[in-house]
Amino acid sequence: MAAEMEDGTQIDGDPKSAAGKRPISLPDGLRLDIETHLERYAQPGPTGRLFVGPQGGIPLRRNFNRVWHAALNTAKIPKETSLHLHDLRHTGSTWSAQSGATLKELMARIGHSSTRAAMIYQHASRDRDDAIATALNQLIMEARAKVDE
Repeated sequence: MAAEMEDGTQIDGDPKSAAGKRPISLPDGLRLDIETHLERYAQPGPTGRLFVGPQGGIPLRRNFNRVWHAALNTAKIPKETSLHLHDLRHTGSTWSAQSGATLKELMARIGHSSTRAAMIYQHASRDRDDAIATALNQLIMEARAKVDE
């Protein structure tokens, strides 16, 4: 992880907590995208940086908005969306929570050592609420069937 100070100095260091340094499983549906990114935009090898600038250096904060907006434009994401880089982490974490991950599993996956931080990603959604109601209904029907036996 690199942190850029107000004077532009960059400090290379470990993540905020030990929980931030971990292996994670990725969906097979992302394999080709990740392989393409590693070939085109990352330093080689297991310790290489995932994101490097055009000359192979650590991207600077002052250049990031230009690069980010160009990427959004290439992906045909409307400017009105106001999508930020951290929103991608937020979406992935919310989807992980909605997939049925327990709080402990979510904490391990997103690299949080506190339940408070992980709970931020525990958004409710109408679709998920419907799925919960369907699952509860199934449990009720099974319980009733046992009583009727």
